[in-house]
Amino acid sequence: MIEESARGFRAELLDVHRLRLVETAAPRLAPEERLAMNEVWDGLVRVNPSFFDGPVLVCAGTEREGSDGLTISWVRTTFRHFALRRVPGSTSWLPSFFVAVLQPADDGRLLVGRMSNSTAAPGRWQLPGGSLEPPEGDEPLDMMALRRHAARELIEETGIDTPPDDLTYWNVTRAGNGSIGVLFRAPSLPEALLRERHEVMVAAEAAQGRDPELDRIALIHSTAQLPLLAVPHVDYLEPIVRRYEASEA
Repeated sequence: MIEESARGFRAELLDVHRLRLVETAAPRLAPEERLAMNEVWDGLVRVNPSFFDGPVLVCAGTEREGSDGLTISWVRTTFRHFALRRVPGSTSWLPSFFVAVLQPADDGRLLVGRMSNSTAAPGRWQLPGGSLEPPEGDEPLDMMALRRHAARELIEETGIDTPPDDLTYWNVTRAGNGSIGVLFRAPSLPEALLRERHEVMVAAEAAQGRDPELDRIALIHSTAQLPLLAVPHVDYLEPIVRRYEASEA
């Protein structure tokens, strides 16, 4: 993801038990805004050629349905759209729509990973996960599609191969910039296995001349350990870890 502008939300869990996903049309950009977006994107690619303008989904809005339901409106676009966040005065950019996975170890600690230097957020700690991509063909964007994407992100970033059906829906988070993430919990695994899988994945990426998305992992059991990571972490990580810690007590 491209560096994000603030929208003034408080990072939080939304306590959603019923989720509805609705596709909507993308906002139209004024010619000058599109030109500015393209200039910013081209500059970012020159600095980091690993950026690519592939298809991605963004969040056009959310609406509560009763006390535990949520409708998420989503839009098809490409990663170039995120460059709008760096255009001064732009009001057309839409926040990310992503999935993330809570991967516990057998002792209850939670896996977090550090973004590598080849990513758009070097050094940032977060859960395994990433922006959603559009469904293929006539496939719907539903909970099963979200599970499949979450499982793919988990193996790509950590080397942990978990079947989508083994991922349990956990909650929905909203970041301070308005980005919306659907969270899944994976089955607990031994710490040694978690570290081995990540090391094998990193070695495989290096053999292909690529940097892994997560170049380091850590296991934490409480929000008190977040400062020990010593570098920035996503703002929504704290409420997730706090809720996870309480549920494990």
